[in-house]
Amino acid sequence: MVTVTPLEAELLEIAGSVPDPELPVLTLRELGVVRAVHAREADTVEVELTPTYTGCPAIEAMSLDIERALRDHGVRKVTVRTVLAPAWSTDDITDEGRRKLREFGIAPPRVRGASGPVRVEIGRTRSRASRPTEASDGAAEEPLAAIRCPHCGSADTELLSRFSSTACKALRRCLACREPFDHFKEL
Repeated sequence: MVTVTPLEAELLEIAGSVPDPELPVLTLRELGVVRAVHAREADTVEVELTPTYTGCPAIEAMSLDIERALRDHGVRKVTVRTVLAPAWSTDDITDEGRRKLREFGIAPPRVRGASGPVRVEIGRTRSRASRPTEASDGAAEEPLAAIRCPHCGSADTELLSRFSSTACKALRRCLACREPFDHFKEL
Protein backbone atom coordinates (compact mmCIF):
# COMPACT_ATOMS: atom_id res chain seq x y z
CA MET A 1 0.00 0.00 0.00
CA VAL A 2 1.36 3.39 -1.01
CA THR A 3 1.34 6.10 1.63
CA VAL A 4 0.33 9.54 0.39
CA THR A 5 1.64 12.49 2.36
CA PRO A 6 -0.59 15.50 3.09
CA LEU A 7 1.53 17.55 0.64
CA GLU A 8 1.07 14.92 -2.09
CA ALA A 9 -2.68 14.84 -1.45
CA GLU A 10 -2.83 18.65 -1.75
CA LEU A 11 -0.79 18.64 -4.97
CA LEU A 12 -2.89 15.78 -6.38
CA GLU A 13 -5.99 17.90 -5.78
CA ILE A 14 -4.40 20.83 -7.64
CA ALA A 15 -3.23 18.67 -10.57
CA GLY A 16 -6.62 16.96 -10.69
CA SER A 17 -8.48 20.29 -10.79
CA VAL A 18 -7.03 21.14 -14.22
CA PRO A 19 -9.76 21.13 -16.90
CA ASP A 20 -9.53 18.57 -19.69
CA PRO A 21 -8.46 20.43 -22.88
CA GLU A 22 -10.97 18.56 -25.09
CA LEU A 23 -13.84 18.40 -22.57
CA PRO A 24 -13.35 21.47 -20.34
CA VAL A 25 -16.55 20.62 -18.45
CA LEU A 26 -14.48 17.86 -16.77
CA THR A 27 -11.39 18.10 -14.60
CA LEU A 28 -8.55 15.64 -15.06
CA ARG A 29 -9.52 14.08 -11.70
CA GLU A 30 -13.11 13.55 -12.86
CA LEU A 31 -11.81 12.07 -16.12
CA GLY A 32 -9.61 9.75 -14.05
CA VAL A 33 -6.31 10.37 -15.85
CA VAL A 34 -4.21 11.88 -13.02
CA ARG A 35 -3.01 8.77 -11.17
CA ALA A 36 -0.60 10.07 -8.53
CA VAL A 37 1.66 12.89 -7.41
CA HIS A 38 4.99 12.10 -5.74
CA ALA A 39 6.91 14.77 -3.83
CA ARG A 40 10.58 14.05 -4.48
CA GLU A 41 11.98 17.04 -2.57
CA ALA A 42 10.48 20.15 -1.00
CA ASP A 43 9.93 21.83 -4.38
CA THR A 44 10.14 18.92 -6.85
CA VAL A 45 7.21 16.69 -7.82
CA GLU A 46 6.44 13.97 -10.32
CA VAL A 47 2.90 13.54 -11.63
CA GLU A 48 1.68 10.25 -13.12
CA LEU A 49 -0.73 10.86 -16.01
CA THR A 50 -2.49 8.12 -17.99
CA PRO A 51 -3.83 9.11 -21.41
CA THR A 52 -7.31 8.02 -22.44
CA TYR A 53 -5.59 6.15 -25.27
CA THR A 54 -1.94 5.93 -26.30
CA GLY A 55 -2.30 8.27 -29.27
CA CYS A 56 -4.28 10.91 -27.37
CA PRO A 57 -3.35 14.30 -28.85
CA ALA A 58 -4.37 16.11 -25.65
CA ILE A 59 -1.69 14.51 -23.45
CA GLU A 60 0.81 17.29 -24.17
CA ALA A 61 -1.72 20.03 -23.35
CA MET A 62 -2.71 18.17 -20.16
CA SER A 63 0.94 17.92 -19.09
CA LEU A 64 1.62 21.62 -19.71
CA ASP A 65 -1.55 22.65 -17.85
CA ILE A 66 -0.62 20.45 -14.86
CA GLU A 67 2.91 21.88 -14.80
CA ARG A 68 1.51 25.42 -14.91
CA ALA A 69 -0.99 24.79 -12.09
CA LEU A 70 1.63 23.27 -9.81
CA ARG A 71 4.22 25.96 -10.56
CA ASP A 72 1.58 28.61 -9.79
CA HIS A 73 1.25 26.85 -6.43
CA GLY A 74 5.00 27.28 -5.78
CA VAL A 75 6.44 23.97 -6.99
CA ARG A 76 9.75 24.74 -8.70
CA LYS A 77 10.28 21.53 -10.69
CA VAL A 78 7.38 19.52 -12.09
CA THR A 79 7.80 16.36 -14.15
CA VAL A 80 4.73 14.81 -15.74
CA ARG A 81 5.30 11.16 -16.56
CA THR A 82 3.01 9.25 -18.92
CA VAL A 83 1.95 5.95 -17.35
CA LEU A 84 0.33 3.37 -19.63
CA ALA A 85 -0.33 0.61 -17.09
CA PRO A 86 -2.85 0.12 -15.78
CA ALA A 87 -4.56 1.37 -18.93
CA TRP A 88 -7.22 4.05 -18.57
CA SER A 89 -10.81 2.92 -18.89
CA THR A 90 -14.05 4.86 -19.12
CA ASP A 91 -14.87 3.18 -15.80
CA ASP A 92 -12.26 5.59 -14.34
CA ILE A 93 -14.59 8.56 -14.96
CA THR A 94 -16.06 9.59 -11.61
CA ASP A 95 -19.79 9.77 -10.91
CA GLU A 96 -19.43 13.56 -10.80
CA GLY A 97 -17.74 13.48 -14.21
CA ARG A 98 -20.59 11.38 -15.63
CA ARG A 99 -23.13 13.82 -14.21
CA LYS A 100 -21.28 16.78 -15.75
CA LEU A 101 -21.09 15.08 -19.16
CA ARG A 102 -24.84 14.44 -19.10
CA GLU A 103 -25.58 18.04 -18.08
CA PHE A 104 -23.29 19.27 -20.87
CA GLY A 105 -25.31 17.25 -23.40
CA ILE A 106 -22.93 14.29 -23.82
CA ALA A 107 -24.17 10.80 -23.01
CA PRO A 108 -21.63 9.37 -20.56
CA PRO A 109 -20.05 6.00 -21.21
CA ARG A 110 -21.85 3.01 -19.79
CA VAL A 111 -20.14 1.35 -16.82
CA ARG A 112 -18.51 -1.97 -17.68
CA GLY A 113 -17.35 -2.92 -14.21
CA ALA A 114 -15.69 -6.31 -14.15
CA SER A 115 -17.38 -7.49 -17.34
CA GLY A 116 -14.19 -7.24 -19.36
CA PRO A 117 -13.65 -5.67 -22.77
CA VAL A 118 -16.44 -3.78 -24.47
CA ARG A 119 -17.87 -5.69 -27.42
CA VAL A 120 -18.15 -3.78 -30.65
CA GLU A 121 -21.26 -4.48 -32.69
CA ILE A 122 -20.80 -3.18 -36.20
CA GLY A 123 -24.30 -3.87 -37.53
CA ARG A 124 -26.76 -2.57 -34.95
CA THR A 125 -27.21 1.19 -34.69
CA ARG A 126 -30.37 1.52 -32.60
CA SER A 127 -30.18 1.54 -28.82
CA ARG A 128 -33.69 0.73 -27.64
CA ALA A 129 -34.32 -1.54 -24.66
CA SER A 130 -31.45 -3.94 -24.08
CA ARG A 131 -31.80 -7.42 -25.45
CA PRO A 132 -29.83 -10.49 -24.36
CA THR A 133 -26.78 -11.28 -26.47
CA GLU A 134 -24.89 -14.52 -26.96
CA ALA A 135 -21.26 -14.92 -25.97
CA SER A 136 -18.82 -16.76 -28.25
CA ASP A 137 -19.24 -19.89 -26.13
CA GLY A 138 -23.03 -19.86 -26.66
CA ALA A 139 -23.87 -18.74 -23.12
CA ALA A 140 -26.22 -15.82 -22.54
CA GLU A 141 -24.33 -12.61 -21.89
CA GLU A 142 -25.66 -9.59 -20.01
CA PRO A 143 -25.83 -6.62 -22.43
CA LEU A 144 -24.76 -3.12 -21.55
CA ALA A 145 -27.57 -0.70 -20.78
CA ALA A 146 -29.04 1.32 -23.64
CA ILE A 147 -27.44 4.65 -24.46
CA ARG A 148 -29.77 7.29 -23.06
CA CYS A 149 -30.36 10.71 -24.52
CA PRO A 150 -28.78 13.34 -22.23
CA HIS A 151 -31.56 15.79 -23.17
CA CYS A 152 -34.76 13.80 -22.47
CA GLY A 153 -33.50 10.51 -20.99
CA SER A 154 -35.00 8.27 -23.67
CA ALA A 155 -33.27 4.96 -24.41
CA ASP A 156 -34.65 5.10 -27.97
CA THR A 157 -31.52 6.40 -29.75
CA GLU A 158 -29.65 5.63 -32.94
CA LEU A 159 -26.06 5.86 -34.09
CA LEU A 160 -25.38 8.46 -36.79
CA SER A 161 -21.58 8.20 -36.89
CA ARG A 162 -19.09 6.06 -34.98
CA PHE A 163 -16.90 9.16 -34.61
CA SER A 164 -17.82 12.68 -33.54
CA SER A 165 -15.77 15.74 -32.62
CA THR A 166 -13.10 13.52 -31.02
CA ALA A 167 -12.17 9.87 -31.54
CA CYS A 168 -13.52 8.97 -28.09
CA LYS A 169 -17.07 10.09 -28.94
CA ALA A 170 -19.77 8.84 -31.31
CA LEU A 171 -22.61 10.92 -32.77
CA ARG A 172 -26.11 9.70 -31.92
CA ARG A 173 -29.68 10.98 -32.27
CA CYS A 174 -32.60 10.55 -29.94
CA LEU A 175 -35.65 9.14 -31.69
CA ALA A 176 -37.96 10.58 -29.00
CA CYS A 177 -36.90 14.27 -28.90
CA ARG A 178 -35.00 14.11 -32.26
CA GLU A 179 -31.96 15.90 -30.80
CA PRO A 180 -28.46 14.82 -31.87
CA PHE A 181 -25.91 14.24 -29.12
CA ASP A 182 -22.39 12.95 -28.53
CA HIS A 183 -21.87 9.66 -26.70
CA PHE A 184 -18.56 9.15 -24.89
CA LYS A 185 -17.68 5.63 -26.08
CA GLU A 186 -16.81 2.88 -23.61
CA LEU A 187 -13.21 1.67 -23.41
